[in-house]
Amino acid sequence: MTGTNSLLLIAPILLTACVTPRRAADFPLVDYHVHLKGGLTLDQAIEISEKNGVKFGIAQNCGLGFPVTDDAGAMQFIEMLQGRDAYIGMQAEGREWLGLFSKDVIARFDYVFTDALTFTDDKGRRTRLWMKDEVFVEDKQTFMDMYVDRIVSIISSEPIDIFVNPTFLPECIQDEYDALWAEQRMAKVIDAAVKSGVAIEINARYQIPSKTFIVQAKKAGVKFACGTNNGGKELGNLEYCRIMIRECSLTKKDFFDHKKDRKKRTQRQNQIR
Repeated sequence: MTGTNSLLLIAPILLTACVTPRRAADFPLVDYHVHLKGGLTLDQAIEISEKNGVKFGIAQNCGLGFPVTDDAGAMQFIEMLQGRDAYIGMQAEGREWLGLFSKDVIARFDYVFTDALTFTDDKGRRTRLWMKDEVFVEDKQTFMDMYVDRIVSIISSEPIDIFVNPTFLPECIQDEYDALWAEQRMAKVIDAAVKSGVAIEINARYQIPSKTFIVQAKKAGVKFACGTNNGGKELGNLEYCRIMIRECSLTKKDFFDHKKDRKKRTQRQNQIR
């Protein structure tokens, strides 16, 4: 196929995407991972949500070294969103977050999610996987085993609704995603999610997890949630999520619903604290 022909085929698709809000299958989508960053305002986010026909969950980064570090900051964010057409999310950052926020304030969010991008490795080094100078991969297999252990611990012990940025890898080993995320490693993460009743995000920005992971997770009974994790106004329209919904035959019952499923998080929170 020539470049010209390719453009002719793609152009109508792009035009349709801009004009018509799209749905996957026969159920509406929610983007639970939207941030007011990079100049994106609340009014702009809601306008995009309405234009795309996708309900947004707007989340604040809460944790050590992040924009919100205490109950007062969390309540300020919650009050800003109250009465607006968006769900209110807490992105729990790092592993110290449970010591920074009270149980009562955490419960005021519609949902809580976290990832495993910030942790302390086996040598006591604070690691942030998106920062090149804070990633330590001396041996790939050893790193992956440690990383999977951290993920399982987070999913199993922290009172969250959704585990986001799943299977994310630092830039230095991203090209080996399929090899490093071997079946037994995926199985450990999936098993932890099933046992703890935690949903797994299908991330549109990073296009993770893989189709292989999603199919395996669906068979095990994992629930999913769509998310973008935008760095600014480039929200898109959950394109990767839509592709995975179609290719993995996901239906509404496979997806997290914060109104129905948040009780699980409350129960786990009461057990932990």
